[in-house]
Amino acid sequence: MAQVVRRQRVNAYLGYFAFGLQDSDDAALPVSFPDDFARGVFVGSHPGRLDITSGGHTHTATVDVEVWDAAPPPQDPAGWDEQAEADLESTSGQLVVWSMHTGRTDDVITLAESGGSWQVRVSCSGRAEAAALSEGEGTGVGVERYLLQFWPADA
Repeated sequence: MAQVVRRQRVNAYLGYFAFGLQDSDDAALPVSFPDDFARGVFVGSHPGRLDITSGGHTHTATVDVEVWDAAPPPQDPAGWDEQAEADLESTSGQLVVWSMHTGRTDDVITLAESGGSWQVRVSCSGRAEAAALSEGEGTGVGVERYLLQFWPADA
């Protein structure tokens, strides 16, 4: 049975309906965030990076990260507005959160002590509330919530 190896919570400052996770060792990436960002795609994947589209324009989302030793059990879709899976190659084993407004943030997500290939399941709730905030007040904190579950691709 799959086990959680580590858990972490970070905040993602969203601008222009998006944020990204990119390998901490980003010097060799062919395309850095936000270049080639695909609007309208919930989760996009590029070498060494994940692009995630939000329901709201500008706000701070809560991102819970779980690293598993094998594929985690499926999440009940009834509890989430969106879900998607993607592949990710990380040369460093660490990801950093990127914003379209502020660029690279200080938040580092540790997947492993070294690089490897990963699968990730991204689940999101609060998309409609984040959209409503964008149309009204403009910003909010923790209204939109993400769960990112990573596991080794060869598990």
